[in-house]
Amino acid sequence: MTPPPQRRRHDAVASAPPCRDSLSAPQRRSAAGGAALMAGDGAPGEDAVRYRLFAVGPGGEELLRGCARDIAERLAPLLAAYIWQRQPFRLRYVPPRGDTPEHLGGSTRFGDNVEDEWFVVYLLREITRACPLLAARVDDNDGEFLLIEAAEVLPKWLRPENSDNRVFFYKGELHIIPLSETQEQDDCEPSAACPTISQALRLLSTRSEEFLAAEPIRAAVYKRISGYPEKIEASFHRAHCYLPAGIVAVLKQRPSLVAAAVQAFYLRDPVDLRACRTFQTFPPEQRVMTTVTFTKCLYAQLVQQKFVPDRRSGYTLPLSSHPQYKAYELGMKLAHGFEILCSKSSKASPDSKRNEFSGPVWERFLNGLKEKDYFKGEMEGSAKYMELLRMAEDYFQQSLAKEESCIEVNPGDEILSLLQTTTFDVKEFEREAACLPPEDDDSWLEISPDDLEKMLKEATSEFHPSSDDEEEQKYDLETVAESMKAFVSKVSTHEGAEVPWSSDEAHVTFDVDSFTKALDRILGADSEELDSDDLDEEEDFNFSDEDDEDLDAENQRQKPNELIGSLKSYMDEMDRELAHTNVGRSFTTQKKGASSAKGTTSQDAGPDSEAEDAELTPVDVDMNLVANLLESYSAQAGLAGPASNILQSMGVYLPENADQIDVYSYFEL
Repeated sequence: MTPPPQRRRHDAVASAPPCRDSLSAPQRRSAAGGAALMAGDGAPGEDAVRYRLFAVGPGGEELLRGCARDIAERLAPLLAAYIWQRQPFRLRYVPPRGDTPEHLGGSTRFGDNVEDEWFVVYLLREITRACPLLAARVDDNDGEFLLIEAAEVLPKWLRPENSDNRVFFYKGELHIIPLSETQEQDDCEPSAACPTISQALRLLSTRSEEFLAAEPIRAAVYKRISGYPEKIEASFHRAHCYLPAGIVAVLKQRPSLVAAAVQAFYLRDPVDLRACRTFQTFPPEQRVMTTVTFTKCLYAQLVQQKFVPDRRSGYTLPLSSHPQYKAYELGMKLAHGFEILCSKSSKASPDSKRNEFSGPVWERFLNGLKEKDYFKGEMEGSAKYMELLRMAEDYFQQSLAKEESCIEVNPGDEILSLLQTTTFDVKEFEREAACLPPEDDDSWLEISPDDLEKMLKEATSEFHPSSDDEEEQKYDLETVAESMKAFVSKVSTHEGAEVPWSSDEAHVTFDVDSFTKALDRILGADSEELDSDDLDEEEDFNFSDEDDEDLDAENQRQKPNELIGSLKSYMDEMDRELAHTNVGRSFTTQKKGASSAKGTTSQDAGPDSEAEDAELTPVDVDMNLVANLLESYSAQAGLAGPASNILQSMGVYLPENADQIDVYSYFEL
């Protein structure tokens, strides 16, 4: 199977020109459209991951809704403090529609932070481990991205066109339903390439142990999600920011709103900046120093943006040499993001927001958290208890409130609601600013060439392991030649060229008898007397007009073998003439080493040299091939190029060009 193209994703973002993004699209999306997406009636949008949890065996709406509540309570300690790039992880009950049975579904836009997508994969695996009655499906706009991650080790039969509804997380493990199982189903059409969800669930319920994915496939996927939940804390970056007191109060209540503010600033346009000329909501007069928790992706977006505030805004920056210049700049950018969000508010009543935390759903959710020791024994009303309670409220509002709605809460509405319902003391904020903890080091933003090289080696080490004494290994140049000849001999299709072998798997074999027999069938003669290059030369040769008639008449009388013999004599004559030209002298022959080949270049071998004409020395194809490859590899100067790319795809890794390699010593006769 030709591996699918590599996914073109990035974890950090460069400083791009501000552009208008569909930041308000979730508010404009209808509930029916969102339900259709979760039901599987459309592909996920760009930079969005779709997930669905199906009941394996007897299900029902009541069972699925109960599972959703248990999942929310179980994941609360993980998700309450998590900062999502664009949208949170949310599960909604989706009724049956078409061939898709009822399930719990959702879709999360992860934007520029691809780690959000893989965190969703980790959550799905943990959900199926804790709830063995559920099987999870996950995909994005690239399709089965779990298979893309394991493309190097997939079975040959598994292709993009037949992979739908075959990949599941079940009981905490990755399962792949084989092609033969779905073809043997009585209720499955023989021409159908992919099973339906119902067929796949029936197979999982009865024979799931047979469909466990191969160890290399599971290892590739599990490696991508390894490190959680500890990796969550490592993804945060805490920095000092000089912010208006109102924003400090809002972030203390809803730390996750920092993501919406950064996105609003990062994706700003001239219309958005109109609201930042006067700053009606967050004027710059009452600013205090505080610590803000970002994700590394959000911090990179904010830091790498070059922005000069409008003079009318009142936000001024100190000199770049000021010790707190970065805190002032970060605070200014973040304040612009919050002001842009508030300018897009629908001016909803704050009472409707607070009512969400007074109903039976909230009470049941809060009691479930207490039973699972979410508050860790903290006294009710204490500072730590209130901090955990605020994070629980934030998580509840994002994940459980308005369960049947696919329309997200406008972050501007939430900010204004918090400002109207929260009281804060500026003096208290100033006292806290006097004893702030040190901010995190942001040296991770800078990657040296050595660090990049190390990252690339680590990324390829899984499929191409190398020994510690790689520099001392003996690089067999005959292997290089055989690899290239095998690659050229491989028959390719419209899907691309296949790598015929890997040095870690098997040696190159070339069946000469089969090859010559194939030539005999094509040419109708012995392949030793004529090769394909001879035929090409024959077609390119232009006979004179006066000789055409004589040659045609003579060819009609000649037998095929006699015609081939005459062509061979003609080719031999051409070889003798070319042997004394610059083209002929540029090749190395089999019986002549490097020194004699160079000596031939300086000799005056004219057409009268009968000794040379008597017997032409065949060209050493292997040595010329390797010499040209090494010359091309050396010309790359350590960068990527055609020679290294082709050889590495076949498992051949050349050493660094530290010393001149003696090519000719490998091909002495």
